[in-house]
Amino acid sequence: MALTPSNMLPLGTKAPDFNLVDTKDNQKKSLTELKGKNGTLIMFICNHCPFVIHVNEQLVKLAQDYESKGIYCIAISSNDVENYPQDGPDKMKTHAEENHYPFPYLYDETQEVAKAYDAACTPDFFLFNDDLKLVYAGQLDGSRPGNDIPVTGEDLRSAMDALLNNDTINPNQKPSMGCNIKWK
Repeated sequence: MALTPSNMLPLGTKAPDFNLVDTKDNQKKSLTELKGKNGTLIMFICNHCPFVIHVNEQLVKLAQDYESKGIYCIAISSNDVENYPQDGPDKMKTHAEENHYPFPYLYDETQEVAKAYDAACTPDFFLFNDDLKLVYAGQLDGSRPGNDIPVTGEDLRSAMDALLNNDTINPNQKPSMGCNIKWK
C-alpha cells in the first residue's frame, strides 16, 4: 500500500458532471439527480483499501447525519478492476450491503470521473455547495490505520457544518491520505 496524499483541487471549482452505474441497484445515476439541496459530498473510495476500511463506519454515520440536513453523499470507486478484481462492481454491491452504505456506490469504469476530479487516493473527499462549487477538499480527520487517533470525521464535519451555517470554511485544508487510485 502506497501512502498517497490527495491533490488539492482549487476551491470554487465546479463539480464535473457524471453518469455512472450505481452498483447497489445497477442503475445509471448522474450528479444532477444525486446532488443534495444544501451540498454534495463526493467520496472516492474502494473496497480493499485499509484507509477506507478504517473509516467506513464514520462514512456511514456522516451520510446518516447530514442527509436530513440536505447534504448528500456519493461514493465512487475508480480502481482498475482487471488488476484489482476485489474492487469490481459485483464486489462493490456486496461491500455496500455489508457496510450498510446509505449512499450510492458508483463504478467509474473508464476512470474519467476520477481524472475530472483530480482524485488521487482512497479515501478522497470533495465537498460542494448547493451550486456545486468546491468548498472543501481535504481529510476526514487525522486518524489513520495504526496511529491511535479516533475516527471522528471532525475536519469534514466542521466543513459541512460551516457550509450549512453559511460560515467561512477554513481555506487551509489538510489533504486526505490513503492508497493511490489503481490506474489502468
